[in-house]
Amino acid sequence: MRYLHTMVRVADLDKSLAFYCDLLGLKEIRRIENKMGRFTLVFLAAPEDAERAAAELAPMVELTYNWDPEDYKGGRNFGHLAYHVDDIYETCRRLMAGGVTINRPPRDGHMAFVRSPDGISVELLQAGGSKAPAEPWASMANTGVW
Repeated sequence: MRYLHTMVRVADLDKSLAFYCDLLGLKEIRRIENKMGRFTLVFLAAPEDAERAAAELAPMVELTYNWDPEDYKGGRNFGHLAYHVDDIYETCRRLMAGGVTINRPPRDGHMAFVRSPDGISVELLQAGGSKAPAEPWASMANTGVW
């Protein structure tokens, strides 16, 4: 397992970038504009991690800017922790066996979401590309929120 990023939702991308980059000193590593989903993702890393983060070898902060205004009350601005895992199906099986609910099953062989006992969302991503869809995951419905 490898720690990838922490996601934080931001209401004003320019103000957030001014804080994280201009004041705090983080470096922008990658930006993704998703017109269909109406959001922008900006990945930031500490200066000493920037080169390694660009090669996805160091953890980053992901700023998520949703183009449609939202009120992030109750901690919704903190999104999730993300980890690459060697085998997403085995990881989800182990978690389920331990009593963890798979909120977003890995139907696509690539991504799943679970929650910690304290309600923190954890994103699991298949390392090295998606696995072929497989049961019981492919037909498993979402449970709760993530």
